[in-house]
Amino acid sequence: MFRLTWRNLLARKIRLVMSALAIVLGIGFLAGVLTFSSGLSKTFDGIIQGSTPDAQARPAGTDSFSAMGAGGTQTLTPEDVDKLAALPEVAQADGSVDGLGLYLLDTDDKLVGTGGAPTLAFNYADTPNIDGEETLTLEDGRWPEADDEVAINSSSVEAGGYEIGDEVTVIPPTVATGGPITQKLTLVGIAGFNGGGGTAGSTLVIFDTPGAQKMFLDGQDAFTSVSLTAADGVSQKELVAAADTVLPEGYEGVTGDKIVKESQTAVGEFLGFITIFLGVFAAIAVIVGAFIIFNTFTILVAQRVRELALLRALGASRKQVRRSVLVEAVLMAVVGSTLGLLVGLGLARGLAALFSSFGLEINSEVLNLTPTTILAAYAVGIAVTVAAAYLPARRASKVAPVEAMREDVSMTEGSLRRRTLIGAVLLVIGAGLAIAGVVGAPGNDAIWIGAGAVIWVLTVAAISAVLGRPVLTACRALFSRLFGTTGRLAGDNAIRNPRRTGVTAAALMIGLTLVSAVGVLAASMNASMDKLVDEQFESDFLVQSPVFGTFPVELGTQMAKVDGVSVVSRQQAVMTRIDEDKDPTYLIATDSAFSDVYALKMKEGTEELADKGQAIVNESFAKEKDLSLGSSLDLHFPGDKTVPVKVSGIFEDSAVAGEVNVGFGVLGEAGVKRVDNTLSINIADGADPDVVKQDLDDLIEDLPIVAVQDKQDFAESLAAQINQLLYMVYGLLALSIVIAVVGIVNTLSLSVIERTREIGLLRAVGLSRRRLRRMVTLESVTISVMGAVLGLVLGVIIGVLLQRSLKEDLEVLSIPIASLVVFLVISVVFGVVAAIIPAVRASRMKVLQAIATE
Repeated sequence: MFRLTWRNLLARKIRLVMSALAIVLGIGFLAGVLTFSSGLSKTFDGIIQGSTPDAQARPAGTDSFSAMGAGGTQTLTPEDVDKLAALPEVAQADGSVDGLGLYLLDTDDKLVGTGGAPTLAFNYADTPNIDGEETLTLEDGRWPEADDEVAINSSSVEAGGYEIGDEVTVIPPTVATGGPITQKLTLVGIAGFNGGGGTAGSTLVIFDTPGAQKMFLDGQDAFTSVSLTAADGVSQKELVAAADTVLPEGYEGVTGDKIVKESQTAVGEFLGFITIFLGVFAAIAVIVGAFIIFNTFTILVAQRVRELALLRALGASRKQVRRSVLVEAVLMAVVGSTLGLLVGLGLARGLAALFSSFGLEINSEVLNLTPTTILAAYAVGIAVTVAAAYLPARRASKVAPVEAMREDVSMTEGSLRRRTLIGAVLLVIGAGLAIAGVVGAPGNDAIWIGAGAVIWVLTVAAISAVLGRPVLTACRALFSRLFGTTGRLAGDNAIRNPRRTGVTAAALMIGLTLVSAVGVLAASMNASMDKLVDEQFESDFLVQSPVFGTFPVELGTQMAKVDGVSVVSRQQAVMTRIDEDKDPTYLIATDSAFSDVYALKMKEGTEELADKGQAIVNESFAKEKDLSLGSSLDLHFPGDKTVPVKVSGIFEDSAVAGEVNVGFGVLGEAGVKRVDNTLSINIADGADPDVVKQDLDDLIEDLPIVAVQDKQDFAESLAAQINQLLYMVYGLLALSIVIAVVGIVNTLSLSVIERTREIGLLRAVGLSRRRLRRMVTLESVTISVMGAVLGLVLGVIIGVLLQRSLKEDLEVLSIPIASLVVFLVISVVFGVVAAIIPAVRASRMKVLQAIATE
């Protein structure tokens, strides 16, 4: 039986390739995601492990904060470094100057690294990392030796269009009043982190110590932290304990292992989101592939009824017949999974290229197949294929030996009544879960709706033969009217075997359900954003960084001097811990001009902020923390700095203010450096907005770190961000749709083989090759339209329900009619493309041979 199974596979090579293609694509996506995720982890692990010393002296409490491009003003003196170096437990103590908020421009004065990855700027030191290796490696040139020299990582040098010896342009985090906002430095070296894992999109700018102090500490001979190397035989804990005895107040020693753990935890949340995000699409691709595999084996079994009956007549048991089909599935899965692994390697590099456009660069050297990925690919490929083939195999084992003696044999189709009744019950259950999410059942509303949506999708796929019958009937009537007998034959062929048509269409339906649901959410998000901007964009112009970074305070000072500018209000975002909270909260600091631009809807108190000691909070935060006017909050900052404030106002939630808002005096008291994140500008009465905007644009012409936006510009920028994510999701879902198209090709190809005699008879009675190709094409279009209609209707329903559950954030429901029409047209195009190979093959059959086929 095994030899017979193997011979059957080899005798039908084209059928084997077509059947395995769904496995190849599904497992390829899975392997690509696993390979990409593994490469991400290796990249960040290499950076973290390779850049962490045995221990570090740093401002106390730093682990709870995320840098917002500002940093603190707290420093260590050279005397502090000498005290650390003199400890017997310390083999080496190197003062570090860690700078935040620096930007590198290319030769065309455009920003290098527009994807949002940070610029890491610091002074060079030969501190060994936790593994005893050099933290940095010099790839070309030399290390900086003067305060106007820098070394930069290779990818940023290439992106900037620079060579060693060139002058590079940077924008520093702080600028002296009246001074130039850009500076020129000389590139003397190309360097990177040791290990060759890349920088994950970050830009490295390395100074000598005086250069870093001049750039980030106003020339002060001081350090922001100290890297410590343990003496022989000294553990990290012993090293930290010794360091704590000489460190000044506000600083603490931290072991390298703790730093690594903190960094991996912070990065792990980010990587975990990406892995889950991509894993969802991989699962979708595998599920769609399972539908194709199930359909393929169903057709294969139906075509081999006589062959199976002969095996039974010759003595093969039911178990042997069932096992032969499952062995065929296993062999197909092994072939498909093997090819899928190779496809996965290419897909991983494609994902790396996609994410590099968002600023997350992954070195291709770490994108390799791991044993875990290989085992997972084969395990999933074999398990899904065997599971999909089990029911067809079970049906094959029930073929009676007497079937071999019949002249016309076929697999009897069971009634759809039982399946329809069960499906109806499941649809009601799914509706109950979805309604529970809409009305606000306990827990997350979206999870309730998502559970109902999953049940709906799987149920509609299972009973698509029934639900899609009206679509098939409508297509038959339309094609009959447009194309005559050829169109009616195509419609009859699609209706003849509703199970097969339904399963084939279901694969396309799943992809289009998700596409249309995401489209509804994206359209609603855009409409809600437009409403929000229209209601809350009260300034004439908004100045922000395209990469959500900070910029020097001097820029706002210069903008305030532009003719026609009346008010410039500044905002700076930092992270703080409030009271005993472990998780940090965004704190927005602003100036007194804020109330001249924005009118918050106050529930209690006043919008006016004193420079120190006061805070205004939004209504949601006040309810969460049980706050009222006069309530006290302790704001905790790095360096063990605590600033107490009292709530002086509570306002309705607003997009123009944060949860907690304070005056700039609070940041000064906390030792946080002043930079700006946002400028809100109002023009003087009678000033021409177009002229003022042009003057502001001229001011920042060579400063790509900010953009001046009016209300329309701002709305368009938000829409562009949403659409960018939307297109990325569409691109990832496209693979499941491609797999579905492959399924249509496969189904039609096998159907053509199955109907060889029928096609021969049609040709014999006068059906031309052209009309035969048209018939097969229209049959393919019918299947595609059925899948598209079911998917679009179900997707819109799910999208609407999700929007209603998120109505606090997505206030406006918008149905993207134009996009849905485009999806339907694309489905028709897919149907035409999918029919090319089967239609050509059918038209090339020789009439007499086709009629003689058994």
